[in-house]
Amino acid sequence: QVQLVESGGGLVQAGGSLRLSCAASGSIFSINAMGWYRQAPGNQRDLVATIISGGRANYADAAKGRFTISSDNAKNKWDLQMNSLKPEDTGVYYCNADGVYYSGGSLRRSSDCWGQGTPVTVSS
Repeated sequence: QVQLVESGGGLVQAGGSLRLSCAASGSIFSINAMGWYRQAPGNQRDLVATIISGGRANYADAAKGRFTISSDNAKNKWDLQMNSLKPEDTGVYYCNADGVYYSGGSLRRSSDCWGQGTPVTVSS
């Protein structure tokens, strides 16, 4: 079993910054890609940023230039530094892991590992 735990959400004024962190633990063989997604009220869960084990990052257009994803692969941890926050950044942020996990004596690939979510509210 694999657990992802987020931290760092909160309330911030527009223009401010927050840093989200995610830590994965459990039956992990390897994590190949780490990501952050946002779900605003009434909306679907959308990609914010991902980073692969080689260090290459990918961002949603709205996040480019303001957000930075980073990872510590050895510790199975990754962060999302969010600067110049806007009210439209409000939502619940979920971390996601795409990796290979121990399961019943064998290895299993899954991209469906999610944290419980951490809320971010940006006031205008």
